[in-house]
Amino acid sequence: MVYNRKKTKKYNQKIMKNAIRQPRQERSIEKKNRIIEAGYELFSEVGYYGTNTAEIAKRAGVSTGIVYGYFADKRDILICVLEIYIDEVFKPIANLFDTLTAPVDVALIIPKVLDETIRMHKKKSKIHETLHSLAGSDEAVNAKFIALEDKLTLKIYDILSNLGVEYEDLKERIHFAMGIIQNFCHEYVFDSHEYIDYKAMRKMVNKTLTHLFSCKA
Repeated sequence: MVYNRKKTKKYNQKIMKNAIRQPRQERSIEKKNRIIEAGYELFSEVGYYGTNTAEIAKRAGVSTGIVYGYFADKRDILICVLEIYIDEVFKPIANLFDTLTAPVDVALIIPKVLDETIRMHKKKSKIHETLHSLAGSDEAVNAKFIALEDKLTLKIYDILSNLGVEYEDLKERIHFAMGIIQNFCHEYVFDSHEYIDYKAMRKMVNKTLTHLFSCKA
């Protein structure tokens, strides 16, 4: 997925007109969380455009009026769902790198990252397709996916740098590697071309990324 950084910059300069009311009481917080959870489920099941606020309210066990008490519209719920999704995607990969110790053996960490990324794509395939399909047309969604890329790139960069992995273009190598992994996982989970030997392709990915972090520019 290629995100539009110009749109993201433009979006980040805007002032949000519809601020979400933040509940303070435990009961209100629980209701708001149920609404977000219902939105997550329905967006996964029938997509964003196949869902309306009345259906989200029904799934959450609240009135439509309660939904509009916390959210300006369905899109506000979408943004909260997206934030949860991004956190769910970020943490498992970040945790893998948090366990690294020096000297870093890239050949060992790459298969683990591939396994975890494939697992997440399979587990969250429906919500993944819903959210990524909106990135090209919704500035807020696009901005949050860009922020995820940046956050993960810089997180991995900080860890590898602190463990003695030294390249002048380390950030670029990490970002390039993330793109290769993302592309392979999309092919493996969503496309599944009959003529492609995915075991052979995975070996190519492993070999390419191992070489990327073991050779000098």
